[in-house]
Amino acid sequence: MSPFRGSPGFTERWKNFDLSLEDGVATVSFSRPEKLNALTFDVYADLRDLLGELPHRGDARVLVLTGHGRGFCSGGDVDEIIGELQRMGAGELLDFTRMSGAVVKAMRESPLPIVAAVNGVAAGAGAVLALAADLRLVARSAKFAFLFTRVGLAGADMGAAYLLPRLVGLGRATELLVLGEEVDAEDAVTIGLATRVVDEEELPTAAAELARRLADGPALAHSTTKVLLTRELDMALGDAVEMEALAQALMMKSDDFGEFYAAWTEGRSPVWRGR
Repeated sequence: MSPFRGSPGFTERWKNFDLSLEDGVATVSFSRPEKLNALTFDVYADLRDLLGELPHRGDARVLVLTGHGRGFCSGGDVDEIIGELQRMGAGELLDFTRMSGAVVKAMRESPLPIVAAVNGVAAGAGAVLALAADLRLVARSAKFAFLFTRVGLAGADMGAAYLLPRLVGLGRATELLVLGEEVDAEDAVTIGLATRVVDEEELPTAAAELARRLADGPALAHSTTKVLLTRELDMALGDAVEMEALAQALMMKSDDFGEFYAAWTEGRSPVWRGR
């Protein structure tokens, strides 16, 4: 457990999604399968708060996002979010859009690697949540759609216009965000939106194996790499090289780097401690 967590205790039970924690792997499963895991205000708020807690718990080294049933996440619930937004004033609307954006910001700034295991639909905000993960494993049924313009909103939402061009290029991102067209699993891999496509029944196992590999590996090296990737997106090359030099010099004093050398000289596999 982190010594820097402050006085409040951690939340052990979450009402608006399922959370499991097992041997370093935290798994969030969206749990509204009857609505293709459509998001509500409460789901956004809980996810934002969980992402703030997880890095400080000390018992999680990787996070997996997935959904129960036939889909990953179909975006905002039409009745429980979109209908309610029609009745809100400008101040309340800004509070909501800042909250939904805070989820993506927390995902990108979390030191934990995040794996999205996507089956079926990932639409609207659901597509952005998958986009904000570090790695995306997709079943053959997976379909991505950034639908915002098709409901009369800007295609730039929750950081999509920042993240997507950096992943698939400006031209393809413009096409996806302006037209809101669907991308199937194979095309998602081709354009770089997905990491790997697997058969439907293999998705849980593939996600578990990838999460296990990350959790059993050098967690400090993984988290430092993610932080550098995120921070260097807007840096000049000289600034990026200097940041990497500073980070690598610190990493060379880590227990894991010392453990690698000890294991190498002793002819064994290293035992990573994430320190």
